[in-house]
Amino acid sequence: QTKAIEYKDGALVLQGFLAWDDSVATEKTPAPGVLVCPEGWGVNDYSRSRAKQLAELGYVAFAIDMYGKGKVTTDPKQAGQWAGEVMKDEKVRRARATAGLKVLLDQKMVDTAKVAAIGYCMGGTAALELARTGADLKAVVAFHASTYTAQNPADNKNIKGTVVVCQGADDTF
Repeated sequence: QTKAIEYKDGALVLQGFLAWDDSVATEKTPAPGVLVCPEGWGVNDYSRSRAKQLAELGYVAFAIDMYGKGKVTTDPKQAGQWAGEVMKDEKVRRARATAGLKVLLDQKMVDTAKVAAIGYCMGGTAALELARTGADLKAVVAFHASTYTAQNPADNKNIKGTVVVCQGADDTF
């Protein structure tokens, strides 16, 4: 099953994408949740496909929105502008990721004691920032995170789960 879910960060309306297998994840038999933090393009086909793949593996996955409802692009310049606005402010990154996590945790088919966050590029940073807030995450995996140095490194002490950061050492990008 899939559905778009509207939610807010303050006054900003966001729209994420939820995916789950209703033969596995139900209110009576909740499944682990995975927060999918997308790349700078927004909640596009790729992030939705990752959420669907996770659902096929038995997880409830929610791809979060970092920009605002309907903000998706294939233009690198536009993506860079939007990502730059989010990346310059640690509080914004954390608030948007926290708002998305709340949506995931509010789903009755999610086992709230078994939640992880993953992210790609900008989303990898968002997943790491969420962990630094002290969110109750069992694991965080950041793929090609655009940065993995916190603006306030002391916040790393708040991380509760296991963290894996996958960086492509030979990637010229």
